[in-house]
Formats: sequence, C-alpha cells, structure tokens
Amino acid sequence: MNASKKIYSPCFLPAEILLPRVAEPEKWAVIACDQFTSQPEYWQQARQTVGEAPSALKLILPEAELRGDQTARVAAIHREMEDYLRRGLFDVYEQAFVYVERRLLDGSVRPGLVGAVDLEAYDYRENADSPIRATERTVEERIPPRKQVRDGACLELPHVLLLCDDEKQLILEPLAEKKQQLPLLYDFELMAGGGRVSGWLVQGPEARRLETALAAYQERRGDLAFAVGDGNHSLATAKACWEARKSTLPEEDWAACPARYALVELENLDDPCHRIAPIHRIIRHTDVSALLRAAEERIGGADGGTVRWCSGTQRGALRLDASLGQLPVAVLQRFLDEYLAENPGEIDYIHGDETLVSLAQEADAVGFLLPAIAKSSLFAGISADGVLPRKTFSMGQALEKRYYLEARKIL
Repeated sequence: MNASKKIYSPCFLPAEILLPRVAEPEKWAVIACDQFTSQPEYWQQARQTVGEAPSALKLILPEAELRGDQTARVAAIHREMEDYLRRGLFDVYEQAFVYVERRLLDGSVRPGLVGAVDLEAYDYRENADSPIRATERTVEERIPPRKQVRDGACLELPHVLLLCDDEKQLILEPLAEKKQQLPLLYDFELMAGGGRVSGWLVQGPEARRLETALAAYQERRGDLAFAVGDGNHSLATAKACWEARKSTLPEEDWAACPARYALVELENLDDPCHRIAPIHRIIRHTDVSALLRAAEERIGGADGGTVRWCSGTQRGALRLDASLGQLPVAVLQRFLDEYLAENPGEIDYIHGDETLVSLAQEADAVGFLLPAIAKSSLFAGISADGVLPRKTFSMGQALEKRYYLEARKIL
C-alpha cells in the first residue's frame, strides 16, 4: 500500500507551543546544534554570552562537542528541561502556529511558520513516497547521538526548516500582509550576528484559515507536499523515537501521543529570499584521465545537463545522459560512488567556484563544477530520482540557519 494512503491529512498542524518568559531572549535563542562543528570556539563564546541565564543552549548538545561518553551530559540536559517546566518558565499557547520573520545578513526577510508535522507522514528513506521527505540522503550513523538526547527528554526545540512549493502563495504570504493585526510574541537581535527574528501568534480563526490553506496545498501537491530543507537528521531522530514509542502503544492511542509529532518551521521555496547554492565535488589522488574516460562511457550522453570539470590547467565539460536522472548532481554522484568503490580516489565537497578551481590545481585531482539546482526543479527532482545525494546544495550561510526558540512538550 502507498504510504501516503495510510496517514492522516493534513500533515502540518497547529501545536501546543511553549515560549520562554525571559528578560534576555537573545541569550535564550541559540543556533542549530549541527553548525560550526569545526569551530568549538563559537560554542565556547556562546556559553560565555549565556552565563547563568536560562537558555536553549543548556537544552541541546552541539555536534562540535560530541566526544566520548555523553551519558552525564544528556542527563543534565534532561534535568534542565524538567527544571524549566517546574519553574513555569514558559508561556503556553494551545492549538497555535507562530508566524516568523527572520532578517538575514543581506537585509532580506525570510518568512516562516512554526507548527507540528505528523511523523507518520514523513519518511527519510531513499525511495520514500510519503508526503514529507528528505531532500538529501540521511546518514544513519548521525541519528544515535541525537536519539540519546531526545529519548527521555520532556521538551523538543526545533531547528528543522521544512520547505513547501507554494507557487500560489496562499500559506505564508497572507500572514505577512496582516501581521500587524496579530499578537507580537518576540522581536530581538539574535546572538553572534545571526540577524533579527520576530514572531507573531496565529490562533483561533486565523489558525483555522491556515489549516484550510495547508490542506488545500497538500491536496494540490499530491504525493510530495513538503521537503526537509535543513535539519533532516534531527527530524529523522524524531521519527526513530516515534517508531520506538508507537511499538509500545495500541494503534488507537497513536494520534494523541505527543511523540508522534515534531515542531518545525515551514518556509516557501518560491520566496525570493531562498537561494540554493551548489556544492561542488573534487576527487584527489586519482587517475584523472581514467576517471574522465569512465564518466564519458557510463553517464555521458547528448540530451542531459552539463557538468564542467577542471584539472590543473585543463578544462572540459561532461554532457550527461538524460535517461539516468533529472538532476546532474544525482547522476554524477551515483557514478562517483560506484567508480571510487573500485578505483583510487578521495572525494570532498566544496563550496564556491573559485575554491574548487584552486584546489583542482593539485596533482592527480579533478574538480566537478555542478550547476545550481533551479528551485523549480527541486521537488520534481526528488519525485523523479528520490532523495538527493548528501551535500547536494546549501541554503544560506551558517549564521542564517534556524535558532532554537519555541519549544513543545513531547512526554
């Protein structure tokens, strides 16, 4: 049976949302745990900034600090969550959404909507046919450390950015026009130069209008309604925890279980502020001529997209066979995975054309300059080819990722 026939609709819903009642919200909100993984000094500075103030930083485990046994650290996180609830730190908003505007580093404003997704409607596997899917391949090894934190936690704080492809602009855009009529929940500068964030409460009749718009959107989109643009491993962790939890419950109790849902921020891929940058590939310590010959033989064609390559002073272009896939990055990555499983070479993933060209000057190295993915083809590519390879594209800079702010009870 098709998985999309087994879930409730719609799959993006209002939730019980908790917001901290704090004097210094800039110390509460902190960037996603999977950022600045090679810069532990960022997180050290964040701890100095927070000091003794209540903060989401004390409720997460940054990946930059994932070293050794984290049992004691995770237990401390769980105690902190329980303490915040016991102290009545949060204002609670029932059956609510939060309309969010994030001012980015270039001055543009990124609108979003915080709500809950039904994890029964989400599948991160490569051949998923669920309404909510990953955009890129999930690395299973990244789930257990996150699961250790979520298991036994009484709260979740979201950094997942979920994408819709709402070309009719019927979900977020009407909220932007009437935000002045909505209660303002927060408006402050984010820590460490992350820009500014503002949020408005969406409840009652306006929430019900949104639910209608979301249901209509999902019906219009068909099999693929939402794609995870950022934070897929965190959402995959929530899915893994829910699968374990539901195995202990009778099916009639599933819908009422808080663990079945996860808080995310929904954004419209069609908004002009969203820019999708390609992530290029470089292969080092390889026989460049042999690799390029193999690429021409296995994936070359006359009708597909083009991938440029550079090696030292040499330049060239590889035209792809259109029958192998809709997106050049997916076709190339499948070839590289197969080739490097049988031949010498090491792959790395590079941001920026100039950086790739510079690195491709090394001996026995070839760089592949991938074209940017058109926003209009992202959902179509996932529908046609399944989830994309890891490190396919980047959405914004590190400081533009979501900061933890809202929370939800999951026990």
